[in-house]
Amino acid sequence: MERAEFERLVVEALDGIPDEFARYLENVTVVIEDEPSAELLRSLGLDPGRETLYGLYQGTPLPGRRYDHVGLPDHVAIFAGPLMRQYPTAGELRRQVRRTVVHEIAHFFGFDERRVRRLGF
Repeated sequence: MERAEFERLVVEALDGIPDEFARYLENVTVVIEDEPSAELLRSLGLDPGRETLYGLYQGTPLPGRRYDHVGLPDHVAIFAGPLMRQYPTAGELRRQVRRTVVHEIAHFFGFDERRVRRLGF
């Protein structure tokens, strides 16, 4: 799959977020990166030779913010390489990109890893 097609999948996933949630994402930057770095993987306790990431949320989740919170935009990275390698068909990739985007956005709303996974993301 070409990079532009992958980018369209991410945009499609973001466009699919219901308006009542999407309106809070004004200060969230979503970027597509090729691969997570080995340093990033190690910092998260992952083995770069055996484990990888599909996405990563970095920021201050909404429930942890004060009413006067001012800060840099929150950051969601979607890693194209691991997703495209693991999900080679267009349908599988579309579903997993959507799941990954929703998973990372759920962290922005304060859902921990256990809760996000229980919800199927």
